[in-house]
Amino acid sequence: MQNIILGGGCFWCTESVFLSLKGVQSVVSGYMGGEATTANYQAVCGGDTGHVEVINITFDESILPLEVLLDVFFGTHDPTTKDRQGNDVGSQYRSVVFYTNEAQKPTIDRTINKLRDMGVNIVTEVHPAVEFYQAEEVHQDFFNRNPTQAYCNFAIPPKLAKLRKSFSQYMTS
Repeated sequence: MQNIILGGGCFWCTESVFLSLKGVQSVVSGYMGGEATTANYQAVCGGDTGHVEVINITFDESILPLEVLLDVFFGTHDPTTKDRQGNDVGSQYRSVVFYTNEAQKPTIDRTINKLRDMGVNIVTEVHPAVEFYQAEEVHQDFFNRNPTQAYCNFAIPPKLAKLRKSFSQYMTS
């Protein structure tokens, strides 16, 4: 099993995408990359900590190669806007990859360079993983537990449609 931490906007949205993939063992919403020594939803959303809303993904690379996982990540959020994903604005929604081991870095760099060679102006940050703060329980598996929540019904279905269109062979159903 491998582990990688991704930030691509609201963790409710990114979590729902990666929970739909074969080979993903777990997705845990949380916070990473800030200056504060702790993080919680209220402080992070207020922009007070410098943390990013992220998902901590544990996956089986023999089923879901890192390169494919990264293609899904870049294909289901906008990696060209700084500190913004749709209506979510602030540094806590920035596009970022936190790698958990040095062996992941060349694949991340290759994936980003491939997109840049195609003319995509990637602003995604790449950093080694630092301390991960797990989000409060209410934020875990949020979309599946709150399917009628208005924000989720506005923001998540388009992401899942992109996933189905381009990566259906990697989806669980």
